Amino acid sequence: MLYSMTTASEKRRLFRERLSSGELLRFPGAFNPLSAKLIEQKGFEGVYISGAVLSADLGLPDIGLTTLTEVAGRGQQIARMTELPAIIDADTGFGEPMNVARTIQTLEDAGLAGTHIEDQVNPKRCGHLDGKAVVDENTAIKRIRAAVDARRDPNFLVMARTDIRAVEGLESAVDRAKALVDAGADAIFPEAMRSLEEFAAMRAALEVPILANMTEFGKSELFSVDQLRDVGVNIVIWPVSLLRIAMGAAGRALDTLIDDGHLTSKLAEMQHRADLYDLIDYEDYNRFDTSVFNFQITR
Repeated sequence: MLYSMTTASEKRRLFRERLSSGELLRFPGAFNPLSAKLIEQKGFEGVYISGAVLSADLGLPDIGLTTLTEVAGRGQQIARMTELPAIIDADTGFGEPMNVARTIQTLEDAGLAGTHIEDQVNPKRCGHLDGKAVVDENTAIKRIRAAVDARRDPNFLVMARTDIRAVEGLESAVDRAKALVDAGADAIFPEAMRSLEEFAAMRAALEVPILANMTEFGKSELFSVDQLRDVGVNIVIWPVSLLRIAMGAAGRALDTLIDDGHLTSKLAEMQHRADLYDLIDYEDYNRFDTSVFNFQITR
């Protein structure tokens, strides 16, 4: 009932313990707190909170327009509704190294299990669009060092994302990743890898966990969990998938409403009221007030 029973520090500890086991952890992207609960109910290992989704939720493009306050606030709303660890996208850290430091502590306070800071210039672009630009290595290193130095909980995961693959190629991506690990990054997010072989090359070059971004309509092929596990990937995210599916379904429902004047034909595609009430633990609130839940749900 209400919020997660597992404290943020315990979520981080358990997450780091599981990550160190070497297994592949699946982190679908939650687009709101309710979808985070569904991800947990279905048995996944964690929740991912995408910057692109947070921007889209506000009706904005993913070009660095969101603020730390908006991102941390939405991250807290999502993270506190699930027992799973939640990793959030912090773009370029919302400013200079001191801003990055503040970002880390703010996200810790919001209950997140970790975040990633990228090496794009501002204003940033979606990682799977052309025309990206990255900062020099020294600037990228300063961001990660600031993040690592600022954290108060050693189990808060500081991940470095590098977008240099699309700009300068795989060799530069490997070199940049190594430098970011040396700067203190706990894990590496190599964006827009083109093949399993590229993931394997990154795995061979690094001793820290690596993340694979399986976003649709992007630069990377949509590899399966088994394929990514076989090349040594430790975390896989599907950052925007649930939002895309939900918005696609919403668009089709609105078309049906225009054409038919009702949604009777869509009932089988809807989440049933009983399933929703089960997901939000409606009946458990009866422990506090019997007048809240004093009815029967029928299918």
